Amino acid sequence: MIRIRGISKSFQMGNSVVRALDNVDLDIKQNEFVAIMGPSGSGKSTLMNILGCLDLPDDGSYQLAGEEVAHMQDDQLAKVRNQSIGFVFQTFNLQARRSALENAMLPLRFADCEKSEAKQRAAVMLEKVGLAQRAHHRPSELSGGQRQRVAIARALINQPEIILADEPTGNLDSKTTEEIMELFHELHGLGQTLVIVTHEDEIARHAQRVITLKDGQIIEDRVNV
Repeated sequence: MIRIRGISKSFQMGNSVVRALDNVDLDIKQNEFVAIMGPSGSGKSTLMNILGCLDLPDDGSYQLAGEEVAHMQDDQLAKVRNQSIGFVFQTFNLQARRSALENAMLPLRFADCEKSEAKQRAAVMLEKVGLAQRAHHRPSELSGGQRQRVAIARALINQPEIILADEPTGNLDSKTTEEIMELFHELHGLGQTLVIVTHEDEIARHAQRVITLKDGQIIEDRVNV
């Protein structure tokens, strides 16, 4: 599903150049559940942005489902971000004035989908994440866990090949965190490929595989037992 070879990425910080990723090789298979860990500044966010086609590396190769990302045109990249990859963020990124149903529908605005079909698909996704009864509530009327479930429903709406989750439980209490991780396990059991960035060992334990970054390099790649 994901094949990375020799990926490097640098940023200009004042008079200095910071090498965020340094010659990284990584393979992630279809239906793997992977956690990416590392301290602040280790390159986690940079790697996640590259995996999500939000940024391009300076050097190296990134093949997504066998296709070289660097060769894609802007419209192809936009389509990949909308249809092949689902994003889940720590801060939920929901639109405050829209209901849970309307938020879940948002990715379909950029697809060739009739409004009636979009509503039906969003309702199905909200039911899948256990929020059918809250479909017409706005984010301010939902708990943190419910808002994250809406975000997950939105990420799933286009049936993407990969879910990328950046600290998805960072703003949640421990009980709600367990509920969200149970939902990720259910999605994995249905065949979803999951990549989660986290700094918490307890979250990483849920994954099949844990990749640890430090100073822009992978220092450990282990299988959870």
